[in-house]
Amino acid sequence: MRLTGPLRAVAVVLLVGLTWLLANTLFGGESASSMLHFFSGTSEEATPEPRPRKYKCGLSAPCPPKHLAFRLVSGAANVIGPKICLEDKMLVSSVKNNVGRGLNIALVNGLTGELLETKTFDMWAGDVSDLLKFLRPLHEGTLVFVASFDDAATKLNDESRRLFEELGSTAVKDLAFRDSWVFVGAKGIENKSPFEQRMKNSKSSNKYEGWPESLEMDGCIPLRPPLES
Repeated sequence: MRLTGPLRAVAVVLLVGLTWLLANTLFGGESASSMLHFFSGTSEEATPEPRPRKYKCGLSAPCPPKHLAFRLVSGAANVIGPKICLEDKMLVSSVKNNVGRGLNIALVNGLTGELLETKTFDMWAGDVSDLLKFLRPLHEGTLVFVASFDDAATKLNDESRRLFEELGSTAVKDLAFRDSWVFVGAKGIENKSPFEQRMKNSKSSNKYEGWPESLEMDGCIPLRPPLES
């Protein structure tokens, strides 16, 4: 039986394809798999890349033993409230309805990691004496987590700035109107805290109209060893 033009062309294509498939099957190579998918009408699905694993409070790596994982996020302008996360537990957030304009502070037991108290202090229209009464009696080893929202500095006075400096802050002395600030300090710290960021309020560089961008900071804080009796 003699093949007509169209049928002959189809036969040639099939012959070439089967020859290529046979050769690659015998000698290996990725093209054999590709030909199989071509003739079967299926396509090989790309293997999705694994998502980076996240640890406590969204950290990219786990903290060492006897360390606390934390993440601080300052407020964005006067719209989005700050967040304070510790050991995968949200201590302060808008969802918990415990944020406010000014300074948002969480006190944590430095020996156990237990939350002691959270409180906000309005540094625009509030009374700085409330902040002083809160900071003065802190016990040795207490961890202090701070995240700003809107304005955190207008009502600060010399004593309140000094108390934060005693907790390890270096930026508080220059903290000004609507600066963004995140800070972790401790009562009785011997050196300056490595956990602090400040973003200056500047018309030339502000991300939002009238406010700098929000700050985000995370890390691992060592638990304080028990005092020897």
